Amino acid sequence: MPISVLYIHHCGSFGGASRSLLEMIRAFPPGTIKPHLITQKGNVAIIFEKEGIPVIDTLGISQFDNTRYGYYRKFRWLLLVREFFYGFFTLHSIFRAKRKWNNIDLIHINEITNIFSIFISKLLFGKPVIVHCRSVQQNKAAPLRYSFVNTVVAKYADFVIAIDNSVKKSLSINLKTAVVHNGLNMDEGEKNNNSKKFDCLISAPRGYLKVAMVGNLLVFKGVGEFIEAAKYCIDKKLKIVFYLIGGNPDSKDSIRTSILKKIKLFHNVESDIRKFIQRFKLDDHLHLIDFTSDIHKVYEAVDILCFPSHLNAVGRPVLEAALFKVPSIVAITNPMDDTIIDNETGICIKPKDPKGLADAIEYFYSRPEEIKRMGELAYKLALKNFDIKKNARKILDIYEQHIK
Repeated sequence: MPISVLYIHHCGSFGGASRSLLEMIRAFPPGTIKPHLITQKGNVAIIFEKEGIPVIDTLGISQFDNTRYGYYRKFRWLLLVREFFYGFFTLHSIFRAKRKWNNIDLIHINEITNIFSIFISKLLFGKPVIVHCRSVQQNKAAPLRYSFVNTVVAKYADFVIAIDNSVKKSLSINLKTAVVHNGLNMDEGEKNNNSKKFDCLISAPRGYLKVAMVGNLLVFKGVGEFIEAAKYCIDKKLKIVFYLIGGNPDSKDSIRTSILKKIKLFHNVESDIRKFIQRFKLDDHLHLIDFTSDIHKVYEAVDILCFPSHLNAVGRPVLEAALFKVPSIVAITNPMDDTIIDNETGICIKPKDPKGLADAIEYFYSRPEEIKRMGELAYKLALKNFDIKKNARKILDIYEQHIK
């Protein structure tokens, strides 16, 4: 009999965590898992439903964010108002799941920030709760909150899966934890050969270096640093073309967007980027490409990937690029060698440092042999740690151990 698993996922916009969850479900051996999903309204629900996965979508999933980047301070404390508001919808959606799917064997919470979901699902279902931790936790600036999160997780969760050694290192040693890296399967996904999104990639001037950033257009992703670094290089007349690939998750009106606009916390990053490009006349060298699930074409075409995130962590695009022998420039201090090795599989720079990013790009530009060398080493590391079938099997083993 397959294990009936309820997944609770807080993102409505299909990004790295959503893609990792979907590819994990796809990679389980046939007949071993019967998945169900609770998620925030958005294209995640649509994509999972197309896979034949039963979905309950809701206005929001309540979180308590104590990650290294997102922990509450100054104006960020206002976000707790939203999380209390989302609490009612979280509670209602889990009650609906209990009524609708009463044969659930195990609950898998897709991020440790979903503290309320951990607590409620354990109480309502009384089944094993597995928690994924995908972000480095804040244990220095907010010790009381760190203690609170770990106390709740230790009491109501049966096991924690950390996506890499950096994340595991940030968790309390009292938690039952194992590292299972995100699995990658670049053979799957939408393939649209007629798409004109990639015309600017294909028609880039011959002999130009192609540098890309992949991710939603959000400030914390480092898009500001990326376009500033691009301008540094363009001003130096380096033969480089830059591509910023990703959608604007706040482009549509929503309750969340309306509230943030009223309190002047809404920031339209895409609009700012387009103004920047216009102001400095960068149209020929800096291109925006909308979000696409056909990410193969990007990695097949580019030479370097940039991941200048403020999260001080290695993101999924870095691992995806590695499978195409594309080295990355990553904003991270004290990297662990299971995800990136400085000057071996890529270059590590300080977060929020556009000049440092530009210097790293210029390093690759002036040493094309390093692109090839680091790309090969990145590929070997990806094959070693991010095999989708092997890592899905590890998670299935964790499930089986906890339902016995």
